[in-house]
Amino acid sequence: MRAIGSTNGKRFVRTRDASEEMGLINVAVVGYGYWGPNLVRNVMGASSMQLAALCERDQARADAFRSRTPHVRVESDFDELLLDPSLDAVVVATPPNSHYALCKRALQAGKHVLVEKPMARTSAQARELKELAEQRNLVMMPGHTFLYSPAVNKVRELIHDDAVGEVYFVTSSRMNLGNYQPDGVVCDLAPHDLSILLHWLGRPVMQVSASARNIFQEHVAETAFITLTFEGGTTANLQVSWLAPRKVRQMIIVGSRRMISYDDTLSDEPVRLYDRGMEFSTPESFGEYQLSYRSGDVVIPRVEAAEPLALELQDFARAMLTGSTPASHAQLGLDVVMAMEAVELSLLRGGVPVTLSHPAEAAVA
Repeated sequence: MRAIGSTNGKRFVRTRDASEEMGLINVAVVGYGYWGPNLVRNVMGASSMQLAALCERDQARADAFRSRTPHVRVESDFDELLLDPSLDAVVVATPPNSHYALCKRALQAGKHVLVEKPMARTSAQARELKELAEQRNLVMMPGHTFLYSPAVNKVRELIHDDAVGEVYFVTSSRMNLGNYQPDGVVCDLAPHDLSILLHWLGRPVMQVSASARNIFQEHVAETAFITLTFEGGTTANLQVSWLAPRKVRQMIIVGSRRMISYDDTLSDEPVRLYDRGMEFSTPESFGEYQLSYRSGDVVIPRVEAAEPLALELQDFARAMLTGSTPASHAQLGLDVVMAMEAVELSLLRGGVPVTLSHPAEAAVA
């Protein structure tokens, strides 16, 4: 047998025969609503994890799960679940307003945590969770699943390899019809684009302004327009909406050398690199400024097929077993919550720009 790590005081070992595994990470999924079944499926399919329990208060959902997987424990009391010393980690897939309380109790009980986005509803809550995990040497991981998308990481690779040059600005549209939630469209959709941008640029958001429209319920925006300014000057314009005739998941990156389009709805060719742009020069003598257009090749890079959620759970397991920092780490989760908080403040102030304050140690990896 070969030791591959430890967590919660327990050593994890794997035999030479991959079919014979011991010391699997015992995981409980909390919440079996919209996203919970996907998490359950991927935990059960992970080679380093074992689904130890499901925590679900809704009786109909609990019964539906129990009928499919009678061998897995079902618990309605979260605190009772946390008393189990054999439980190593919890994966939280409940509504956003419950994230802080559930994650805090899990960390206090010595459990590693993966929580669906956003990590918390306020930056003070997110910072407390991050610090509590650090104090107890536990993994506190926000579930920003798009950070594990092969297409998203192909774009990140192109940016970091300087294929784009200086990133001037990004435009993003994330729209669909429905899935109405009481937290509003900003809380529902904006964390995806915020996490992707932080992952791509590696710099925090410095200023935010936003406008929104609520039609059906007061204080529940169905459409929002967000402008972000990142450290270094890169700007991004985001449109998120529940009121669109079709699903749109598109981002355009404009750089000094090239441009990129990323479309998550295209399974075959989600990323395209355009050798296109404008070139501007100041005349040496009196005369008109010179502006020329460049239209070169379009490159479609190969993007490997993989399920982002499965890769996310692998990263969670790796962080528990080896102490590595996951791609979706707590500081990035905090930065997303800070930006969302600024968006909501800008909306309350009628679109006035809000400047964010970052502690010296806050750096997006």
